This record gives sequence, C-alpha cells and structure tokens, in this order.
Amino acid sequence: MLIEVLKALLIGVVEGITEWLPISSTGHMILVDEFVKLQVSPEFLELFLVVIQIGAICAVLLLYFHKLNPFSTRKTAVERKSTWRLWGMVVIGCIPAAIIGFTLDDFFNEHFYNAWTVAVMLIVYGVIFIALELRNRRREASYVAEAQAAARPRGRHARADVSARDVRVDDEDVEAALFKVRTVDEIDWKTALKIGCFQMLAIIPGTSRSGSTIIGGMLCGCSRTAAAEFTFFLAIPVMFGWGLLKAAKFVLGGLVMTTTEIAVLVVGIVTAFVVSVISIKFLMGYIKKNDFTAFGIYRIIVGVVVLAYFGCKMAGFF
Repeated sequence: MLIEVLKALLIGVVEGITEWLPISSTGHMILVDEFVKLQVSPEFLELFLVVIQIGAICAVLLLYFHKLNPFSTRKTAVERKSTWRLWGMVVIGCIPAAIIGFTLDDFFNEHFYNAWTVAVMLIVYGVIFIALELRNRRREASYVAEAQAAARPRGRHARADVSARDVRVDDEDVEAALFKVRTVDEIDWKTALKIGCFQMLAIIPGTSRSGSTIIGGMLCGCSRTAAAEFTFFLAIPVMFGWGLLKAAKFVLGGLVMTTTEIAVLVVGIVTAFVVSVISIKFLMGYIKKNDFTAFGIYRIIVGVVVLAYFGCKMAGFF
C-alpha cells in the first residue's frame, strides 16, 4: 500500500502544479504514467484521474472564497450584485465547453489521446504564447515611447538634458492602454462567451485548459491577471461537475474500492489541493511582474522531450 500511496502523492503534486499553470496537465500525466503506474483497477484509475481535480478546485474556492461568495455579510448590496454577475459570466463561459464536452469528449479521447497529439499541442501553444507576448511587448514599447515623448518638457525654458527616456510612465497606465479589461469583474457576457469558446480547444489533449483560456482572454483584451482569474473560476463548475459525474458512475456501477484505492484517492486529492494553493499563489504573483513567455518556452521543451522519448521508444531504443 505504501508504494501506491507514494505514487498517488507524486501524481497529486503533478496535478496541483500543471492544472493551473498553462503547461498542460495531460502532457505531464502521460509522461508520469510512463514511469509511475498505479496498481489499481482500470475503472478506479479512470475515476482517480478525474476526481483528483476536485482537490485542485477546492484550492480555488479557498483562495477566492470571499470574492466568489455572494452571501458574504461583509459585502455591500452592490458588491453582492457584482458577485452574482461574475457567476453569471462564469456560467456563460462554461456553455461552449459543456456542449462540446458532452458530445465530443469520448471521440477526442479515443482518437487524439496519444503522445504525438499532446507533444504537438504543447509546442504549438508554446509558440502562440511567445508570439502573443512578443506582440504585447511591441505594443507596450510603442505606448511607452509615445507617452514619454508626449510628456517631455518643451518650450524655451525646458531643460536640454531631459530626454523622453527620463520621463517615467506608470505601469498601471501601460496596462490600461494594452488591455481594455483589467479586472475579472469587468468581463462582460460577450467576452465570457468568447473565452468559453477558447476553452473548447482544451478538448484536444496537450492544449491545456488554462492555457487556451488565458490565451483567449488576452486576445479578447483581458489583462494577464483577469484572464488567469477567470480561468480559475471557469474550472469550478466544469471540473466539479465532471468529477461528481465520474464518481456517480463509479458508485452506480456497483464498483467497490479496496482499502489501497481509498488511500490512493484521499492522498491524491489532498496533495492536489495543497500543491494547487501554492501553484495559484505563485502564478498570480509571477504574472504581476512577468509575462507568459517562460511558460511558452517550457511547453516547447516538454513537447520536444515527449516527441523524443516516444520516438526513441517506437524505434526500439528502449
């Protein structure tokens, strides 16, 4: 039992990290599965890999409980109304994924759940992240240059030694110029629906649900923070619903867990929860001072590793 529990601990760590960072939990799970195989029934393994996500979701509920609680007595009537509005945007954003998920999920898992698809998607979206951030940097540099030039002292009494570069441009002004939606509360139903359509792309293994929605959010004019937070909130109904559905199928199917499987499930969920709390805090702190370029580079590296590993395996090198 101890070995299986330690495997569940490792899988929980991988889930907690990769579920929220835009680096594809599926891609990492495929690699982990190559070297760490749980000695459990196939039915339980299918349940475990879905239900473990409930631990990750609980981390979002913990960290954003006040923001997401429309019944909080510490909120004014206006704030509670704003919270209900936010939940409305989340529901709207989940509609496309819910429709596609229920109709095409099995098809995509059957035909596209393989190392090659995952590797290609890791690389493709890594390139997209880098290209998107390069565009943002060009826009930022252009805005800063224009703002500095406009603010430079002029006239007869202007100091000759003061150049445009000496004029400081506030970071908040730059963000406001680049992104029309700076906070998650500013997302309207049209933007929520568009981001929800991007979330549909996550049905292709290796895409990364958080990666596709963050890219979609930024393309729709959301700041990095707003796009990331909305991604977290979109996951709540989707992942909770999917996890409960899998659990219900398991129970209604008359399947009974062994003592080892119960221990594996508990350890996996708890580990995913704890690591998710750390991952979410890290991501939100990181993107306040940095962009997503590093994640794009990482995705490309992992994609190449997956291609190389399975290519060598197919060639019979090991």
